[in-house]
Amino acid sequence: MGTQKKIIFPKTPTGINGLDEITGGGFPSKRPILICGSAGCGKTLFGLQFLVKGIVDYNEPGVFMSFEESTDDLTKNVKSLGFDLDDLKAKNKLRVDHVRIERTEIEETGEYDLEGLFIRLNYAIDSIGAKRVVLDTIETLFGGMTNESLLRSEIRRLFGWLKEKGVTAIITGERGEKSLTRQGLEEYVSDCVILLDFRVIDQIATRRLRIVKYRGSTHGTNEYPFLIDEHGISVIPVTSLKLDYKSPTEIISTGLPALDNLFSMGGIYRGNSTLITGTAGTNKTILAAYFALSSCKRKEPVLFFSFEESPEQLIRNMSSIGINLRPYIKSKMLLIHASRPTLEGLEMHLLTLHKLLREFKPKTIIIDPISSLITIGSSSEVRAMLVRLLDILKTNQLNALFTSLTHNQASQFQDATVDAVSSLADTWINVTNCDKNGERTRSLLIIKSRGMGHSNKEHTFTISDKGIKLQE
Repeated sequence: MGTQKKIIFPKTPTGINGLDEITGGGFPSKRPILICGSAGCGKTLFGLQFLVKGIVDYNEPGVFMSFEESTDDLTKNVKSLGFDLDDLKAKNKLRVDHVRIERTEIEETGEYDLEGLFIRLNYAIDSIGAKRVVLDTIETLFGGMTNESLLRSEIRRLFGWLKEKGVTAIITGERGEKSLTRQGLEEYVSDCVILLDFRVIDQIATRRLRIVKYRGSTHGTNEYPFLIDEHGISVIPVTSLKLDYKSPTEIISTGLPALDNLFSMGGIYRGNSTLITGTAGTNKTILAAYFALSSCKRKEPVLFFSFEESPEQLIRNMSSIGINLRPYIKSKMLLIHASRPTLEGLEMHLLTLHKLLREFKPKTIIIDPISSLITIGSSSEVRAMLVRLLDILKTNQLNALFTSLTHNQASQFQDATVDAVSSLADTWINVTNCDKNGERTRSLLIIKSRGMGHSNKEHTFTISDKGIKLQE
């Protein structure tokens, strides 16, 4: 038997970060795509970014036909995102057309068809050789029609016309009560349907995306959070990562030579995930600062997430024990991102991290402490988020260090975040404080380190203005 040749399904890149990975390469080329959702979920921006990125990144001219917002309003609304519609129009790469539809005129004449729209749209497409089209929104276009059979006929006619024209078209639609759209037909005649959702849970707002259907192609079927920021829309396929990352064999330092010597290889593996646990005041952040300093000295950028201390407070506190982080911040070798965990939901923190990974390109990530995340999610949600986070870091072969606050000694390994990360982390160090003869004694124990031997003893250490010193 001869081998069957694999047929490649033609796709058009979306220009939206992360979405092409979920869709397996982009939207279906030369077919209509329906983007539906409630008010404020980002439908119009979705369409505009698809057009602008298509022009800028792929040299594919586009037409945006609006039935609600005027051309001036659209231009002003997206300028803050870096989308200069006036410039693209001047270069003859973009046409923005505002079609005003009066429902009273339809009611007076009792007639309605799309012939005028087709003529107008056809002219806009041909005038610039457009490859991409956005119609926003379909409810306004058909809102005045009461004849259901005529309505269905005209919707089918519109989608069929777009297909015959050979353009990749996005049609936006408002979500209906019992169907994806108000008319309940568009989702059946579209080749690809994407549902956007804007929800608020425990006073935290999250936008999510789901591909409802995609004819002719496999695709991600989960819900994916997406972020709207100063650069537009970003999606991260956080639930589609696989265990197919590489495992480097290079050894790097923890920042403390005495601690390195407790590992049989003289340090830890590059790309390792290290967990440091302990009760309050056991110097977890100091160990994290040593790890950051070591990376900076190797000329490897560090992204430090601080959920409890401001950058200035962290710099001041570390300088008191001889760790000077300020020069590395000035040289842009260290970026401290400080925020309260309650500022965003779990998925949004993950998206923020992913965005900073793309922009700052660090080699080392530190999160201090991950136990703060339990305040904005259940134990299972925190675990799911941390699994995704570790997968992202492993895939990018980044050095990772997490600190986690534990509570009383009897239940120190029963905390939700420790439970979530301890089995996933490659190296686990626990630090403790205890009182002996009226004096506080600090100690650390390496609980595990995958792929290498390590000391099984508990080692005491002291802290002075010169830093941490492990006792022999």
